[in-house]
Amino acid sequence: MPSLWKRITFSVASVLCVGSVVLLVVALSTERWVTGRILCKTGAEIVNASHPEMEQFIGDIYYGLFQGGKAKKCGLGKRRSKIHIFPKLVRTLNGGLHMMVILFLLVAVGFALVSLSFCIYNARKVPYQSIKGHKGLYLWNFIAALFGSLAVLCFLAAVRHHSLTERVANYRESLFVLIVLDDSLDWSFWLGVGSVATHFAGLRSGGHEPDQTAQTGDQEARRTHHLFSGPALLKGATKELCFSMKPQRLRSEGNLCQSPFTF
Repeated sequence: MPSLWKRITFSVASVLCVGSVVLLVVALSTERWVTGRILCKTGAEIVNASHPEMEQFIGDIYYGLFQGGKAKKCGLGKRRSKIHIFPKLVRTLNGGLHMMVILFLLVAVGFALVSLSFCIYNARKVPYQSIKGHKGLYLWNFIAALFGSLAVLCFLAAVRHHSLTERVANYRESLFVLIVLDDSLDWSFWLGVGSVATHFAGLRSGGHEPDQTAQTGDQEARRTHHLFSGPALLKGATKELCFSMKPQRLRSEGNLCQSPFTF
């Protein structure tokens, strides 16, 4: 059975892995990755709206990795519509980048589950291979954190450099042109960031016991110094001298080699 310290640390790492999986699943299934405000440019230009009247043409938008929604105001009141990323809208976006975000998150979920299984295994048994011990825990947590970070970075690139919000807002808008006034990353996105943080926290809990090697080494050094100093060192040197002598000389030095101090 593992020691109490290892059971505690691997149990904490198991909780972190479960938390990471939950965060990633919730992030994948929710629609609040991005929220923003949209202006109906066409409606504002038709009535030649001044600055105070612009509020009547400002709606809102939100979306996630699979679906979302928007509310536009184009002079006919607020009209809400549902946004579905798949199967058609993704074709108008940077589809490869969007699919990479989803794929990286799914891979991160998979490695988080692998890390969880290794934590449970190490908490119950002593691994006979290093890859199944704390080194394996470091590896799986690092890989899960890496893919989670890649997913977050790819989504940021899609939003900031590929005008993702503007493309989503203007999908199937043949009469009106919508302008994104501002958009911001919402709580679903930050759940993905929190999942990466839990894996880095899991790297800190690797099942190592408190290091006692330094104290043990000092004790061994003192024991060795005691054995090979003073009378013990003289006794060892005398024995070595006696065994190296020829028989004739050994008989002449018999008193030294047969000394009670030596043997």
